[in-house]
Amino acid sequence: METSPSADMLWTPSNTSTTEVLTTPASTSSLHFFLEYQDNAVLVEHYNYTGKLQRDRYRQGLKPEGIAFLVVCLLIVLENAVVLLSIWRNKKFHLPMYYLLGNLTLSDLLAGITYMANILMSGHNTLKLTPLLWFLREGGVFLTLAASVVSLLAIAIERHVTMVTMRPYHGAKKGRMWALIAASWALAVFLGVLPILGWNCMQKLDQCSTVLPLYARSYILFCVSVFMAVLLAIVVLYVRVFRIVRVNTKRQGHGLSSSLRKGLARKSQKYIALLKTVTIVLGVFIACWLPLFLLLLLDFFCPTRSCKLLFKADYFLGVAMVNSLLNPIIYTLTSKDMRRAILRLLCRPCLMTRDGRVKKMGMPFLECSFSKTEVATQKLEGAAETTVSSGNNVTTPSSPVKALYPRMLKS
Repeated sequence: METSPSADMLWTPSNTSTTEVLTTPASTSSLHFFLEYQDNAVLVEHYNYTGKLQRDRYRQGLKPEGIAFLVVCLLIVLENAVVLLSIWRNKKFHLPMYYLLGNLTLSDLLAGITYMANILMSGHNTLKLTPLLWFLREGGVFLTLAASVVSLLAIAIERHVTMVTMRPYHGAKKGRMWALIAASWALAVFLGVLPILGWNCMQKLDQCSTVLPLYARSYILFCVSVFMAVLLAIVVLYVRVFRIVRVNTKRQGHGLSSSLRKGLARKSQKYIALLKTVTIVLGVFIACWLPLFLLLLLDFFCPTRSCKLLFKADYFLGVAMVNSLLNPIIYTLTSKDMRRAILRLLCRPCLMTRDGRVKKMGMPFLECSFSKTEVATQKLEGAAETTVSSGNNVTTPSSPVKALYPRMLKS
């Protein structure tokens, strides 16, 4: 009876002290982590260290160029929303290639929203943010940028695999499409959340970026390297695709009737036109984003407060924003089908006749009605055959696609 109370007395303090020893360091570290991400003074300290507080930008309201950027962001959202609606409403675009283009359009639309939020939370509002809100503000831009880059890679992979295998758009191909879309967003989210998970320069001021004062320079170099590697892979894939198309197009006239040769020529032109559209999108992306990438590389190599050009980063981001504005325009100008669908969506009665033709308005780029030859060809082909531009092949013995790609279809 006497040993039991003494055992309780010995066990209780021992257990309590052990628990305190085990939990105190972890709880202290977690509390410090939470408080640091909520401490506005940390943000002010980093901005002061990089020299950004010496400028009047963080004491003034929205400047005229900021208002102009907001207008551009609004146009980006509206344009890309129209393209997405056109793809969704037109059954002709319910194919993997157009879904991938729609994924790129979605990333551009979200980019417009994140740019707009970034502008509204910038300027004098920046110093009111906590580090957590700052990471969310900048992480949204990095996330949508990564989504755009990886979406371009997904399109390039889809085009390359289609040309090599020439499989129909069923089963495995649709699965591949959804896998590419899921992988693009998974990688984008991964890159976007790395700083908030710990890859930042908090408590390490000497490693901070000047352009983005809470980001570690190593993280920025890593992201730029990833983007550059992805763009290089895209270029290599498209070079291979163009070579395959050119080699197989040369074989199209051997042993075929004139009608089949014409059909092959039309299909080859449609496929090359789609490739040109995507290539133009890639070229515009590089032209718009390359200046900002080079600025971020300069930020990595330049000592703190040494390069005045780094304080002009907003203008470089403005040039990059134009990319998301131009993509829908490129789709409209280079694709007759897309232009037709967008015009129907915007104002069918005022822009199109009852039979689906565009009214004569003295604007050549709007003239997207089919010629008589094209209409007759479409009626002849019917719904049983899909054009090469969508990546499908037909298994009938007289299929022109087999004649265009005889070597590939043997496998």
